[in-house]
Amino acid sequence: MVVAAVLAGLCWPPAAVGVVVTAVAVPRQRERRDRLRREQAVVSEMPEVVDLFVLAVGSGLTVPLAVEAVAQRARGPTGAALGTAARRAALGLPVADALDGVIEAVGEPARALVSALTASERYGSPLLPELNRVASEARVVRRRRTEAAARRLPVQLLFPLVLCTLPAFALLTVVPLLVSALGTLGH
Repeated sequence: MVVAAVLAGLCWPPAAVGVVVTAVAVPRQRERRDRLRREQAVVSEMPEVVDLFVLAVGSGLTVPLAVEAVAQRARGPTGAALGTAARRAALGLPVADALDGVIEAVGEPARALVSALTASERYGSPLLPELNRVASEARVVRRRRTEAAARRLPVQLLFPLVLCTLPAFALLTVVPLLVSALGTLGH
């Protein structure tokens, strides 16, 4: 980056500023995009993960055993975070404390699930009704994000239309008219 900035500065000084700004902005943009993709993946998989917990707890498993069972079957970032929590709990860390790491690893979409599991583990509160509520909320969040993505799609499709289709249309319709008009002016 430094070499490119120096070379650009030697050729044209304002280009050095552009190189430095690009070198700073591109990694931040990648990091932001990766974080958003990861969050979208978590939101997409959260209803299924909660349903797995409903099945596990409904079949009589305790919270630690349910975390272990769900971690084995869940995929994606949430499954990996639950696997880490299950391993930490197996090493002697209280399950409620091990589940706090899930929020740190996955983010806010997992907070409601972790809160329900820790409340049941620490205070003995009933888990199934809370898990059903968390599952319905997770489905609502996923549906809202999907609807928002569907609303953004027409706007995103405008760019290829404007940049590709309209210039080709102008090239195939307007240019022949201009050429024929210029040809008639010459006679």
